Amino acid sequence: MMTQITTFLMFEGKAEEAMNFYTSIFEKSEITSISRYGANESGTEGKVIHATFTLNGQEFMCIDSSVQHNFTFTPSMSLYVSCDTDADIVRVFEKFSLDGAVLMPLAAYPFSKKFGWVADKYGVSWQLNLKSGV
Repeated sequence: MMTQITTFLMFEGKAEEAMNFYTSIFEKSEITSISRYGANESGTEGKVIHATFTLNGQEFMCIDSSVQHNFTFTPSMSLYVSCDTDADIVRVFEKFSLDGAVLMPLAAYPFSKKFGWVADKYGVSWQLNLKSGV
């Protein structure tokens, strides 16, 4: 039986930087564990071999891959964030779009009174939606 499903993010050398960035944006967020490659191990010494962090209380895992891949993050897999206030969605959208790529501008759409989709500077895709009735 499965007890938990956790989002796992693979970076190429920027895992710790990304975790610090994400935990600075969301409340109730922190890096909960981090293990690093040591000398003479398969990855770059000091980079993340495995880490866990929480964003608004939800757990994530990440690594710095020791292998170069021909793939990275894609917008077809994204993290969906329901924002409580207009100020929240604007703040988060601005932080993620800085040095990132706006996939859908922050605007009203037929399915949402305020929505934006952005790939952050690490390539992770975020869909931001203002909760209705706010």
